[in-house]
Order: sequence, then structure tokens, then C-alpha cells
Amino acid sequence: MSFWTRRKAIDTAGGDAAHALKKTLSWYHLVALGVGAIVGTGIYTLTGVGAGLAGPGVMLSFLIAGAVCACAALCYAELSTMIPASGSAYTYSYVAMGEPVAWFVGWSLILEYTLVCAAVAVGWSAHAQGLFQMAGFPPALLAGPHQGGLVNLPAVIISFAVAGLLALGTKESATVNMVLVVIKIAALAVFVVLCLPAFDASHFTPFMPQGFAAHTAQGTGADGVKVGVMAAASLIFFAFYGFDAVSTAAEETKNPRRDLTIGIVGSMLACTLIYMLVAGVAIGASRAEVFSKSEAPLVFILETLQHPRMAQLVALAAVVALPTVILAFMYGQSRIFFVMARDGLLPPALSRVNRKTGTPVLMTLLTGALSALLSGLLSLKDIAELANAGTLAAFIAVGLSVIILRVRDPQRPRMFSTPLWQVVAPGAILGCLYLFYSLPSKTQRYFLYAHLIGAAVYFLYGVRRSALARAEAGKV
Repeated sequence: MSFWTRRKAIDTAGGDAAHALKKTLSWYHLVALGVGAIVGTGIYTLTGVGAGLAGPGVMLSFLIAGAVCACAALCYAELSTMIPASGSAYTYSYVAMGEPVAWFVGWSLILEYTLVCAAVAVGWSAHAQGLFQMAGFPPALLAGPHQGGLVNLPAVIISFAVAGLLALGTKESATVNMVLVVIKIAALAVFVVLCLPAFDASHFTPFMPQGFAAHTAQGTGADGVKVGVMAAASLIFFAFYGFDAVSTAAEETKNPRRDLTIGIVGSMLACTLIYMLVAGVAIGASRAEVFSKSEAPLVFILETLQHPRMAQLVALAAVVALPTVILAFMYGQSRIFFVMARDGLLPPALSRVNRKTGTPVLMTLLTGALSALLSGLLSLKDIAELANAGTLAAFIAVGLSVIILRVRDPQRPRMFSTPLWQVVAPGAILGCLYLFYSLPSKTQRYFLYAHLIGAAVYFLYGVRRSALARAEAGKV
């Protein structure tokens, strides 16, 4: 059999009992995991960045990004209940399209999760710098080389702290995550309540000052900043994904056929409503061209409305709760690494599960180290948009997997069926392609370079050492 045609069987996608993960999660853990991943850096910072690119039309950007993610979420829900194994889009692609495609999807997920962990760690560090300065940390340890420092030590510390929490056990870390998510949602509710009295509908005119389609702003060159509603949507997309991290918890869910659907679809719907509400209230309370210049737009708006103490509390909530995003994505990253190692595409030693905690401790700590390295040395701007490219590739693969399995295996039981899959799955694919096209040209090139490196790793290691390759060799 050629490596091009190697595919996992659906019934064996979860691996053997010796390399199985412990089932400890319920639906409410999954919803909290999804909300923790989605509501984070995006709503605290990207609301302002998106408004700077699209003006009040950023509301439409949120709606478009949310609609594309909703289509992808419905596809995820079908596949996660049909194939209740860890690995997310990587495992679904392995079943539907074969090993080479699965490798590149897994590589895209590694790119996504690692960069998001690093990006949020850098964002957390920016909010927490005052605390570290009060503790006596020198400036050289509070900024990476791009800012004239040695290393962003707060970002390194939070990366290792979250990795350590995850290594202790999935249920324990999920419980802590639920508490922090409640704090985060409470802070956003306070923002909405305080800003509503200042709502001014005239702030929404003109609605799309930069137009709809993504285009390069005048005077910025071929690789310059893209503006417009779709340009904002391609960036805001970063704020929405995270529900895919829920699907990586399939093997650790007590009742995956019911709870995964609730976790994926429930967290996506809840977060879309939260984003639309917060963005609408923000624009109503302050003109987009004003608050878009702030790195902390929600805090800025509260300060301009003469609520300085509540602004400080919202900023503190961000410091306390942003680690939930790192936790969710680091959890997903460690599980992707774990499953790829279990399949032999990465060194098998990385798939070992600790008997006491039921978690892949070595893989979790390695993920934390990788995130710490990137966040300690790179800037937020360097890594955020590249994370979007990896996610868009994974979502496209999920949409394709739904279509392929519907055609190839239509009789297989589906505990959750994507409604109007003939429309929803192609909608997810086309929407993600358009968002990828709307990304900066530089980001698209970096994505290509990263996957050329991935191709080299696969053909030098994985193509001969995968579990399916060894099984084939044993038959000869």
C-alpha cells in the first residue's frame, strides 16, 4: 500500500488501552473549556484592532467570522461524536483523507496551538508588567529582544505555570478553568452594564468607512496593512476559534456522543453572542476611531466614561482570567502532540500517559517549554496572524472530512448530524479560503515556509515510522 492511501479505520482511531487517556470530563467542563479558549485576548484587545481596520463595520466582521466558525463548529460536532478519539482535525483527516493530509493538518494544529499559547502569554505579560515591576524585576527581563530586552520573563513564567497545572490532571485543571471563566464573564458583564447608559447610535455612521473587501491601505506598499470589513474578519477570526480545543478532549469525556456536541456548539453560540454584545456596546459608548488606538480598548472606554476603579477591576480580571486561554490551547496542543506520537508520526515516547494523573505529562511540559521559548523571545504581532493561517487550514480539512465521509460511508451512525451538510460544510471551506486570502501576503508566505519544514519532517521521519507503515512492513 502506498503511503498516499494509508488511512485509519474509524473504529480503531482511539488507539489501544495502554495509550488511552483517562475519562474525567462532563459537558459543563467542555463548555467552560471552549468559552475559556474563545473569550480571551480577542475580546480584550482585538475589538479595538478590528475597529481600526473596519470602523463600526467591525460588527459585520464579527458576524462573518462567527458564521464561518459556526459552520466549522457544526462539522466538528458531527465528526467528534462519530470519531470520539483525541486529535481533533488531525484524527478526522487521518480517517477521511489519509496519512499525508493528516500530517499536514496536525502540523497546522501544532502551529495554531503553539502560536496562540505564545501570543496570549505575551498579552498576559503586557497586562501583568506592573505587578512584576513592583516585585523588583529589571526591565531587561520584562521584554523580548524585539523591545530591547533579554527575555519576556512573565510570559515564560505563565507558560510553565499553566503547563504544570495541566500536568497535575485534566479534571483538576478544568475545574480551575471554570472558576476563571466565571470571573472573565463577570468582568465583561460589568463593562456592558456601565457602558449602556452612554450608548450613542450616531457612532455607527459611516458604517463601513474602509469598504467591505480586504484591500491594502494606501501608502503602505504591497505587504502593507489590509483594511476593510473582511480584513478585520480575517484578524478577528483569532478571537473566535478555540472550540476546536474541545474536540481534542474526546477521549477524556465521560459521555462523548452527547457532551461533545453540547461543548462545541454551546461554547460557539455563547461566545458569538458575547462578542457581538461587547463590540456593539463598545462602539455605542465610544467612536471606533478613538478606542481603536488603545491596546486595552475596554479599559480605555471605561476610563473615558469616568469609571477608573471599574476600569482597573476589568484590567485585573484580564490578568487573572487570560491564562484560561493558554490552558485551553496548551491542553489541545499537548493532545495533538500525544496522538501524533501514538500514531508513530512523532517519537512514541511522547505518547506515554502518567498512571496517577492519566495525562501525558512529558508532552504537556514540552508544550509549555515550547510556548515559553516563543513567548519569551517574539512579539505578539509576529505570531498572532500566523496562528490564524494554521487554524483556517484545519477548518478546511474538517469541512472536507465531513463531505468525504458522508459520500463514502453514508450509513454509519451519526449521533449528531450537521444540518444541511451540503451547504454548511462547503460554507466552512469557502469561508475559510476567503479569510485566508484576506490575510496579509507576508503571513501567507510564512505559512508556506512552515509547511515546507513540516513536509521535510514527515518524509524524513514519519513516512517510514508511522504505526500504519510499521504494520504494512510486518505483513511483508
